[in-house]
Amino acid sequence: MSLNFALILFVLLVVTGIVWTYDRLSLKPRRTRRMAQAAAEFDAGRGQSVRAAGGEAEAARQRQEAVDRAGKMPWWVEYSVSFFPVILFVFVLRSFVVEPFRIPSGSMLPTLQIGDLILVNKFSYGLRLPIVDKKVVPLGDPQRGDVVVFRYPVDPQVDYIKRVVGLPGDEIAYLNKKLTVNGQPVATSRAGDYFDPDRVSYTALFNEKLGEVDHQILVDERRSPEIEPMGSFPSRAACQYSREGVRCKVPAGNYFMMGDNRDNSLDSRYWGFVPDANIVGKAFFVWMNFGDLKRIGRIGSSQ
Repeated sequence: MSLNFALILFVLLVVTGIVWTYDRLSLKPRRTRRMAQAAAEFDAGRGQSVRAAGGEAEAARQRQEAVDRAGKMPWWVEYSVSFFPVILFVFVLRSFVVEPFRIPSGSMLPTLQIGDLILVNKFSYGLRLPIVDKKVVPLGDPQRGDVVVFRYPVDPQVDYIKRVVGLPGDEIAYLNKKLTVNGQPVATSRAGDYFDPDRVSYTALFNEKLGEVDHQILVDERRSPEIEPMGSFPSRAACQYSREGVRCKVPAGNYFMMGDNRDNSLDSRYWGFVPDANIVGKAFFVWMNFGDLKRIGRIGSSQ
């Protein structure tokens, strides 16, 4: 969906840009000449009689009308010239600086709520060419604990948002609902219960520190720890599944993603790894949730 919108925006940019350039180089000089000619013809023709009958103000008004008629642009030129700067600004902003996203599900509860409108930093991990998404200027790499938007490997037309749990080369294990990274248990502590109004139920709430990031996760202690993979996926052999959960070795150039709502998130445990080429950017700011304005206190962070 994001890729389709980017392609549509790019096509509009090219079309309006061509018309804008054609207008600047060819049509505008011709309009200028026609306008000057219309003014000269008015002054040399009926200008004197209009001044005599209606005064200078009426003569000036009619003269301007004649000039405006001579300089009127075709509607397709007028719209293209007007919208090109706006489309260019949006395209550059969205492609290289920030892009807005809406959270469609509860897989990142309690960090991100359904309906949250967030901003994604497009240059945190390097500048990419629009449409083809090829990285041309590396500026950094995703870090463990980052909340990242990426193109879903199963269907790249769909954008997903999860937390980076495993970096290239890491060994990730999620067994009996306990997360370990490279053999080291990730620090967690119980923080009470979380009431999910959409599911009308309570879920165990934990504080977790992943890398340098402190955040909270939900663990449904009533659910079985067993994980069923979604068939085959690239580097499937790097993961071993059991009744206790899953253990994976993250391939080079890939990342292991998980939702903070651990038992209600379709993530790398089920469909595999996220290639670096699929990374869209780092979520860094919640700017609104129109569905629940009472959550305004959360606005300003995505951690």
